[in-house]
Amino acid sequence: MISVIVPVYNKKAYLAQCVESILAQSYGDLELILVDDGSTDGSGEICESYADRDSRVRVFRQENGGPTAAVLTGLREAVGEYLTFVDSDDYISGEMLQEMANCLTGQRGEIVCCNHVLEKQRETIPVKMSLTPGVYEGEKLEREIKANLMGREERIIPMSRCMKLCERSVFDGSEPYYDTSLRMGDDFNLMYPALLAARRIVVMDGALYYHYRYVEDSIVHAYDPGNAQSVERWYRAILRIVRDRHVPDGELLLNREYCYMMLYVIKNELRNPQNDYREKIQGIFREPTVRDRINNTRVSVRGKSNALLYFGIRHPNRAVLGILRLIVKRYDRSGIRRKDN
Repeated sequence: MISVIVPVYNKKAYLAQCVESILAQSYGDLELILVDDGSTDGSGEICESYADRDSRVRVFRQENGGPTAAVLTGLREAVGEYLTFVDSDDYISGEMLQEMANCLTGQRGEIVCCNHVLEKQRETIPVKMSLTPGVYEGEKLEREIKANLMGREERIIPMSRCMKLCERSVFDGSEPYYDTSLRMGDDFNLMYPALLAARRIVVMDGALYYHYRYVEDSIVHAYDPGNAQSVERWYRAILRIVRDRHVPDGELLLNREYCYMMLYVIKNELRNPQNDYREKIQGIFREPTVRDRINNTRVSVRGKSNALLYFGIRHPNRAVLGILRLIVKRYDRSGIRRKDN
């Protein structure tokens, strides 16, 4: 059985398409777990209506605790041997689960990864992993995937919990690392230890099965005042993982990943609607621990926008921050968006 876990929070406009795409799968042995995380727009009632009509649907309703809390509820309640996740404003192709299941062997520790399609308002964009399609096991898995999961500007495998079919044991023992308060890096916190625990990873060829809906008002472009604190909590959680799992060069790789994460932090702070944005950015990036991590960690930054942001985190003076703020505002007005994995 495959358990499909869908955390739901105020996605009434898109929820029906999401649910129906799962129930219409050509793969028959599945259950759908809908976790209503305190929705106030009627999404919970839609969930209940599907449960009334289809015995494969189970609904769990809880007070709002954030996406990680909803995912953890789904993990606890799932009965399937294999688990996959779908966001409630996305949908999946009808053959997705069957084609992913065809890649399984039945052994413990398997993860199958497919690609996705970015569904924008005016265009559809296929997005494929840079990793060569194929089966990764043993030394090849350790060398080509696990050693490269973090600390790179472009991830070889997206850390999204979606687009993956996981044998459930890969999540065993990782509960101490999960932090339901994370607003940044929550999927990383879930999937990094799972990928480290994998014994076999399949990267599918093509397989554009997952449809990521690029909804303008749901993209994380609004200012989040707690973003920097969330990244610090994320850092501490991942540090525990690399130490507990004895990841080779784990702290070095983590510090590189931290530098890339801080590019998102400065981008967020440049969207601060208040005029004190410079002072807040300087307070974040001149804090001694943060400065040490950034100044003592060498990273490669190739993308033009990231190169500008990287210069800003290393040199957060008033003139540089003023220029960066103008660039971010122009970018936001242009309507050009990309998915951050």
